[in-house]
Amino acid sequence: MGGNSFGKILVLTTFGESHGSCTGGVLDGFPADFPIDLHFIQSELNRRAPGFGNFSSPRKEEDRIEILSGVFEGKTTGAPIAFIIPNKDHRSEDYSAVKDLFRPSHADYAWEKKFGHRDYRGGGRISARETAARVAGGAFARLFLNSKGIKIKAVVCEIGRFKLPSEETAANEYLMALKEAGDTAGGIIQCVISGLPAGLGEPVFDKLQAGLARAMMSINAVKGFEYGSGFEGARMKGSEHNDSFIVSADGSISTSTNFSGGIQGGISNGMPVEFRVAFKPVSSILQSQETIDKHGRPVQYTGSGRHDVCVVPRAVPIVEAMAALVIADHFLMM
Repeated sequence: MGGNSFGKILVLTTFGESHGSCTGGVLDGFPADFPIDLHFIQSELNRRAPGFGNFSSPRKEEDRIEILSGVFEGKTTGAPIAFIIPNKDHRSEDYSAVKDLFRPSHADYAWEKKFGHRDYRGGGRISARETAARVAGGAFARLFLNSKGIKIKAVVCEIGRFKLPSEETAANEYLMALKEAGDTAGGIIQCVISGLPAGLGEPVFDKLQAGLARAMMSINAVKGFEYGSGFEGARMKGSEHNDSFIVSADGSISTSTNFSGGIQGGISNGMPVEFRVAFKPVSSILQSQETIDKHGRPVQYTGSGRHDVCVVPRAVPIVEAMAALVIADHFLMM
């Protein structure tokens, strides 16, 4: 299978399956002689790890990263940075019932048609477990961006139909009711990248927003991406939507509004880059559903195992990590 690598100058290749011995990655193109804060990298992995909170999968994984190469005496050497994250709390027996059937809204059928053979244990390669390696690779990129004064901050802004933080209490009550019913919810994450210089991105196929869109749409369960005014901009007039340029007291140039989301002509303009990412409800629900098996016979399937009621809170560091990989890659291309 292809498509396991992301980036042009800074390239992350990930490997591993949900119920294999480990997941991991190789980060190539990272600048040499750069100090690495392993505590920061581990803290990012801790934010994504399962087993914490009322609505997370109860699967307990420490997600302890092990650096295999590319870092010596606390600094990068310029060689590829290889790392693994061991899988310790996998229960493959939980998935024996789905070996010969296609679960609703999962990739079971599509994978089997493409490859002819699939690892049904927790989704195998296409499990969200793969995103642990993305967070690790993105943490390296964030260290690099932090040294340039570039900050990335994502937050959950919607759960189901509820806006956060104003309706957080109602959202929690909604999720608790879904958990008791064996159901799930989706939501939206908003991300802001600040401190970006003007000039990142290329004006044709390698537009900055195109790189961000590709990165976000590659995350499990993502169904939508918009930046700046997004779809709401289609409902505005040009006179309402145009961002006027202004000169600040310190002589810097900015815009009075930011409907462009910090990107114009595919290139960063120095304003904060703002985008939103929509996540669908988790497909694994603990309710009876109709589906078919490998032989096309109808079957009644009731989900089991350990799953998130809502994956969105755990997806925040994944969104930040993928954004960091995009921005660092474009920065190195300047």
